[in-house]
Amino acid sequence: MQAFEDWNQKVKKTFNATSNEVVLTVTEAGNMLGLSKDQMKTYADKNSLTKVPIMRSVHRYLLLKSEIEALVK
Repeated sequence: MQAFEDWNQKVKKTFNATSNEVVLTVTEAGNMLGLSKDQMKTYADKNSLTKVPIMRSVHRYLLLKSEIEALVK
C-alpha cells in the first residue's frame, strides 16, 4: 500500500522540481519562524510576503524559501 503524502507536500515537490525558486508550505515557514500555521498566514499577509498560488484553491499557497530565510537571519 502506498504511504499517505500530504497534498501540500505533493504540490511543493512538483513545484520545486519544475522551478528555479524553492518554496515552503505555510506550516514549514511557520516552523522556521516559531509560528503556528494560522499565525504564519497572518504574518504573510501583514508583511506582504510573496505567495505562490496553488491551482484549484483560493486559500492555499506556498511561500518562497528565500524570503523566509532572510527573515530568520
